[in-house]
Amino acid sequence: MNTPWKRWGLVTMGVSTTLGLAQPILADVRKPTAESEAVTTTTAQATITVKGNRLYEMLPSEQTGGYTVDAATVGTKTPASLRDIPQSVSVVTRDAIEDENFNTLDEMAKRTPGMRVLSNGNGRSSIYSRGYEYNEYNIDGLPAPMASILGTVPNLAAFDRVEIMRGPSGLFNSTSEMGGIVNLVRKRPTYDFQGHVTARYGSWDQNYEETDLSGPINSDGSVRGRMVIANDDSNGFVDHNENTNQTFYGALDIDLDDATTLSLAYLRQHRDIVPSNGVPTDTEGNLLDFRRTRFFGADWNDFNSQSNDWIAELTHRFDNGGYGRIAARYSNRAADYKYAYTFSGVDANDQSSMVALGGRVDQETVSADASYSQPFDTFGNVSEFVVGTDYKRYETETGQGVARLGTINVETYHADQFDEPAIAYTRTNDRTTLEEYGLYSKLTFRPIQPLALIVGGRVSSYQQHLSDYLADGASDSRSDDARFTPYAGVVLDLDEHHALYASYSEVFMPQSDSVDQNGRLLKPREGEQYEVGLKGSYFNGDLNARISAFRMYDENAAAAPADNPRAGYSFAIGKRRIQGAEFEVTGSPIEHWDIIAGYTYLDTRVEEGDSPVAFTLMPHNTLNLWSQYGFEGGVLDGFHIGGGVTAMSDFHTSSSPAVEAPGYAVVDAMIGYDFTPALKGQLNFNNIFDKTYYERVGSTSTFNMYGAPSNVVASLRYDF
Repeated sequence: MNTPWKRWGLVTMGVSTTLGLAQPILADVRKPTAESEAVTTTTAQATITVKGNRLYEMLPSEQTGGYTVDAATVGTKTPASLRDIPQSVSVVTRDAIEDENFNTLDEMAKRTPGMRVLSNGNGRSSIYSRGYEYNEYNIDGLPAPMASILGTVPNLAAFDRVEIMRGPSGLFNSTSEMGGIVNLVRKRPTYDFQGHVTARYGSWDQNYEETDLSGPINSDGSVRGRMVIANDDSNGFVDHNENTNQTFYGALDIDLDDATTLSLAYLRQHRDIVPSNGVPTDTEGNLLDFRRTRFFGADWNDFNSQSNDWIAELTHRFDNGGYGRIAARYSNRAADYKYAYTFSGVDANDQSSMVALGGRVDQETVSADASYSQPFDTFGNVSEFVVGTDYKRYETETGQGVARLGTINVETYHADQFDEPAIAYTRTNDRTTLEEYGLYSKLTFRPIQPLALIVGGRVSSYQQHLSDYLADGASDSRSDDARFTPYAGVVLDLDEHHALYASYSEVFMPQSDSVDQNGRLLKPREGEQYEVGLKGSYFNGDLNARISAFRMYDENAAAAPADNPRAGYSFAIGKRRIQGAEFEVTGSPIEHWDIIAGYTYLDTRVEEGDSPVAFTLMPHNTLNLWSQYGFEGGVLDGFHIGGGVTAMSDFHTSSSPAVEAPGYAVVDAMIGYDFTPALKGQLNFNNIFDKTYYERVGSTSTFNMYGAPSNVVASLRYDF
């Protein structure tokens, strides 16, 4: 995989190419140094001594283009070749995001292999992988919580690419969810001026406007800035279901010297949504034939949220090839909401009941990380170690209450039938705090050229605290001063294109918002994963493929009583097992042709305990395919055509009675044209066969959500 060396113009005579660690001195192709040029010249006839990791300066996907990249940072702390990460990792590039018009992370996840989205409005959905919900998202490796109730599923305008690791990664984030880690890599300021404006308009008054400007601020380019402003607005295909998302992103990169860079960034995201919680079933759990536009809410339904992120990062490249990084992220989020929805199944007289839910959430989070990595020579091969420490603190205040509105006839119900009620926070009113410190280390050791042995460990100390204001300030706490989380992996290069891998990973997760009947915090969840697979890299790294099999175990997960899901307390359901297989291929098999394809098989069961709540709504089979081809020359010169399929087998809830939804397949298409090198137009046709389907089911009363009908979006982009 020598594509990055070609991009960076480096000479690598006589060097082992393992781990992507072969280069004498790190040089940025945008700003070459005299030292790097001199070393390249003087060493052209000799073996080069390994001094650093060439991937530390990997280029953003907006510059490399296409649907694949050479490396990722998710779950590894320092950049590593996709082939050398012994777990399942996907990367969605900037080109893929724009070709499919993804504005939010949950929109993207619906079309990404191995992921499952329980829709609840863009930016407010729940995202799953391998049966578990992602409860955090990272920005450049720094975590903060992600929750549909807060509307904190991020917009994508500020990010170059999205890196997704499936399965636990307790080495660098021991208190994360079993599903894995989502890492969003920021767009960075550039040495040269660049910019673009994008505008889209489509069905249901969908409109999107984006301005992205980047470049040097001073004459020598040592200070660079970037600004992104985006607005995403839609009336929605459901009546009254307006949805507005806004993004402001500003960043500065400051070169303190040739080897040291300070990065500062601010990200603000705002949502204003008229929520729709779907349609009810009959009292037996059978789906009914409502219009897809049907709205069972009120004209005063409203959800507002705002999140602010401040990020600081200091990096230094040492003369010995080492790389140091200190980074911190502070976030504050606030959400308030009040909306009506159906609260029971539809009886034989077309009657159902309605309730209103009101609430507010305030959250402050801090995360920080300091790490040092060092490549070194072992038996003529390249190894690397990483050591570091991190800290995070999440504090969340939540208030929630309900009000019963009355009985409705579903055939005649209208959105102004009920006046807006006052709601007291009698259902939830508490503060939860989770604080964690950690020390971690990872060694990638190559005793022989084709074999990489990866071992690591983490020691974590955590404290969690719950204050329940409804119970006269009653509180409970849990802590652990030395929780050890191991990690192990092996990668064996079979030839220049293929590598076998296997890994073992663990994770634990304090359950800061789950209490038993006595108001006591439940024990932390514990999980582990075994994974084996084969990774391939072809056409100089332009096409990457993976086939994998995994088995996961999870203990102590919280669940509400099956006979009383609104009881307000939980219990640990015992040991769960999930296993499956995945196949994924991304990249360019030939010039001008890009493809993303994946298939996932999932099998789940509860091994200890009698609750069926585990892994509801997860189909056994999912398929995702997207491909686009750009013509060059001839009568079709400048045209781009694309299309894709999203399909899954049937799925159901664990409620009683259960709600079952049939499987479905939805087909999308795209056609684009480059009017000039700077001006590009595109038409996206979604659900071109107007398939009627449920993309989510919930209970007899709510969260039974139709997928979007056929729609079209036109877009223009101008680069300058």
